[in-house]
Amino acid sequence: MSTTTRPTPPWAIVTLREVMVKARDRSYLISTLVTLVLIVGTVLFNAYMSTRADEYTVAVTNSNSDITVTVPEGQTIVEAADEASRADGGTTRFMAVEASSPDDAKELVRSGEADAALLEGYDGWTLTGNEELDGGLQQGIADGLTAHALEINASQAGTTPEALLAGSEFQTALLNGSAENQFVAQFTGFVFGFLFYMAAIIFGMAIATSVLEEKQNRVVEILATAIPIRQLLYGKVAGNTVLAMIQLALYAGAALLALNFTDTADLAGTIIPASGWFLVFFLVGFLILASLWAMIGSMASRSEDLNNSSGPVLTVIIVALIAGLFAKGQLLVAASYIPVISTVAMPVRMLSSDVPLWETFLSLAIALAAAYALLRFGEKIYRRAVMQSGGALTLRKAMKLES
Repeated sequence: MSTTTRPTPPWAIVTLREVMVKARDRSYLISTLVTLVLIVGTVLFNAYMSTRADEYTVAVTNSNSDITVTVPEGQTIVEAADEASRADGGTTRFMAVEASSPDDAKELVRSGEADAALLEGYDGWTLTGNEELDGGLQQGIADGLTAHALEINASQAGTTPEALLAGSEFQTALLNGSAENQFVAQFTGFVFGFLFYMAAIIFGMAIATSVLEEKQNRVVEILATAIPIRQLLYGKVAGNTVLAMIQLALYAGAALLALNFTDTADLAGTIIPASGWFLVFFLVGFLILASLWAMIGSMASRSEDLNNSSGPVLTVIIVALIAGLFAKGQLLVAASYIPVISTVAMPVRMLSSDVPLWETFLSLAIALAAAYALLRFGEKIYRRAVMQSGGALTLRKAMKLES
């Protein structure tokens, strides 16, 4: 009993060819490796900087005329600054070094042994630096001076600083979402938008350039005798989509793995679900753009034509990036339902607030419908324009050509 095997679809052959050609491209492999190193390095560097403690040394003098006071008042202020930083969970530390006179304190600053000198004059306290004063140093000493003055004034009033500040603390809350997730959403939204922007341009231009080269070299005419034109289009779109997804998954995996080796590993639990949805929305959004890039390549006759006609596609990509970074409130909700823009907007919404699952699937369904419609429309333009030689075609002229 003989069995017959089904022939491999032509589009699958083209897809495999696109993937294998790119996989052997040394520049592609090097750029991917370099980007991976940069992503991991950036995550580790940011984690290191966020946990690294800044240390400030402040020179003080004992300007109090009461000889029974053994601790300079300036040192008390510096210690109060350090206590305030620790109480707020900060990593900044303040240390006082005593000088015998104001001039000696300033000399410590000039020599670099102290970052600043805290000196008391007739008009109050002065924080003196050498060439500049770091903002963290200024804020810390200001907090310490406030705490010190509050304690003195409360003591004179016969009460305590805690009693004076009773009822002055407040907490933050949001009606929709979590206040703690806002920074994570903003940072992750930037990463999502940037990755989508880079992948859409790199692989989108690869599709357009490949179509143009085959058109210029008349290779497409030879391929057209072996496989249907639409199968060639489907293969190119599928191949570059697979490459983009593989590269994006590598980048996301490297970033999440780097997070697990830092003190910010708890963020991974928040980011992973949104990252998974981002990959899904990225797949659909890239399919839409891939069809547009193939159309642009088929209507061009020279590489210069690609630069002139790629403006609308680049605009859509940039709008998607901006929406992911700056859209808020109802604008972000609306953007999460617009195809391509939803690639970034919907995952950002999921990070910053609780999005019902039906809204996510509705947004995905709209994007899928748009991808299908654009792919079918792109197929018609591709079949009409890719076989035409001569000058560049406009969309209107391409639609008037016979299939």
